[in-house]
Amino acid sequence: MTATLKSHSHGQTMVLSISNPDLRNALGPDIYAAGIEAMNVAEGSAEVRSVVIQGEGAHFCAGGDLQRLRANRSLPPEHQSQSIEGLHNWIETIRAFPKPVIAAVEGSCAGAGFSLALACDFIVAAHNSVFVMAYSNVGLSPDGGASWSLMRALPRATALQLLMFGDRIEAQRLQALGVVTQVSAPTDALQDALTLAERLNGRAPNALASIKELCNDADTASLHTQLGAERDHFVRNLHHANAGEGIQAFLEKRAPSYR
Repeated sequence: MTATLKSHSHGQTMVLSISNPDLRNALGPDIYAAGIEAMNVAEGSAEVRSVVIQGEGAHFCAGGDLQRLRANRSLPPEHQSQSIEGLHNWIETIRAFPKPVIAAVEGSCAGAGFSLALACDFIVAAHNSVFVMAYSNVGLSPDGGASWSLMRALPRATALQLLMFGDRIEAQRLQALGVVTQVSAPTDALQDALTLAERLNGRAPNALASIKELCNDADTASLHTQLGAERDHFVRNLHHANAGEGIQAFLEKRAPSYR
């Protein structure tokens, strides 16, 4: 079965489903390209206020297809480099995407699948889901921004433990470490992710975009630079119609209606 990325709408949320169930939704170049295209469509649509990424069936994503990787060993190194660039372009697209992105994780979340989940703004995971940075188990080093994400989310020793030992870690443990946002009952991750998305969809899109941009830049910015960016975003959002609506709704003790 050919690996594909399916898309459907749930209210104001675009749901992207990795579909390669015979290989536990292993990733490949076609999915990377489709993911970038889908995110670009979602960014340009006022009807889409959030994105949820899930795996079709019982698993989120097993990472790379080891059969394909083994075959790539007989090809010039540039072939694999181009494939990884496709994945990395998708990861960067998710990070820069101005709307919230939520990973809904069931079952296995391994290798590049774990990297993909980490690139999202929130992770909702079933309590029986299993995460593993499987790269070192087959003599490989990470891709998909795994080292970047884990080193920013966890203490150095904990990140190195996950990456070097390749041990499995449960959703509850990752929630305790601050990596997973919410732990769900088995099979409920998608519904809980959609509920979280609906809460975000009711907030001012321009304010959420500013928050994501500010948080993305905070790691490398000086305090002075970050303060200046916060000032500029605040002023711009204050003069947006949504601030007028939000302030008026608060004073009138009613729910705001943002555009």
